[in-house]
Amino acid sequence: MDITEVRIVKIIKKGGPLLGFANVVIDNCFAIRGIKIIETEDKGRFISMPSKRRKERFIDICHPINQETRDELQSAILELYDAVVNE
Repeated sequence: MDITEVRIVKIIKKGGPLLGFANVVIDNCFAIRGIKIIETEDKGRFISMPSKRRKERFIDICHPINQETRDELQSAILELYDAVVNE
């Protein structure tokens, strides 16, 4: 898997755990929009895949199948988020 593009939209108003959103392109042929960048006291910073509500719970629309892919995606997003925030 080659992450070919990552774009960050940071949240201006802080007051909750949501730091921003990321849009990612994989292998120049698959786009994922609306990945949430979240920070909590107990879990730290992490990404949350796009989801929709089904009755009383949320279900991911798309998601990595294994931990290695999730780690690669999360690392690419958080590295760019840090670069954008520190500009």
